[in-house]
Amino acid sequence: MATGRHPLRRFPHLSWNGRQMTADTLLAWTPAAIVFDCDGTLMDSERHWEKAREVVLADYGAVCDEEFAGRTKGLHYTECGRMMAEFAGLPDLADEMTRQLLSAFRRLVAEDPVTMPGAAELVHKAAAFAPLAVASNCPRDVVEDGLSKAGLLRYFDHVLVPGGEVRPKPHPDVYLAAARLCGAAPGDALAVEDSHCGFLSASRAGLRVLGVGPRKPVDERPPVDLWVSTLADPDLLKWAESRAA
Repeated sequence: MATGRHPLRRFPHLSWNGRQMTADTLLAWTPAAIVFDCDGTLMDSERHWEKAREVVLADYGAVCDEEFAGRTKGLHYTECGRMMAEFAGLPDLADEMTRQLLSAFRRLVAEDPVTMPGAAELVHKAAAFAPLAVASNCPRDVVEDGLSKAGLLRYFDHVLVPGGEVRPKPHPDVYLAAARLCGAAPGDALAVEDSHCGFLSASRAGLRVLGVGPRKPVDERPPVDLWVSTLADPDLLKWAESRAA
């Protein structure tokens, strides 16, 4: 179907809520709500997490390798801090390294708040036909400040982050809460995600999942219904425009 530089990647026999899905089915569907991840999906801030991890680990004489970066992508920052402390051989310093990680990340985001390609256009089009929410493992102030600076916060009805009884991804809690607040059953909502941790969270909640980003090898096929290499994919934007119309 797609013939542009960033073709839609189809997985023709993916299971969703116990039934077979196809990419064509997904693109013929109008979701009752759309829930976006933030880091690496809407905002180009995953690189800031990577840099923050590198900076903090370097202070303790450890070097963050590609395998470790892949394992920590998308995790809640407290879990990431714990893994960093273990990686550095200093498990007793997990709380301190978590604090330093979050501090470094906040500074990097404030210096360079940039949206991912196609994110702003997709959000504008999607807001015309469905309530939108954000489900993130980041602190609320970081999410809202970044989206506000990008001019996107006003399009979202709800911002969901872990706290209280709401557990972080890969638990399904943030996606379940987001769909409920948008007035949609999980099976009628679409999640837009870029990390394996997020894919698991959204699929466990029962949402259909749009994966975005360059595919990297994983031990098992990611639980997504459709994959695009960028939110600027012309067929994806055409779909959103057609739903709005």
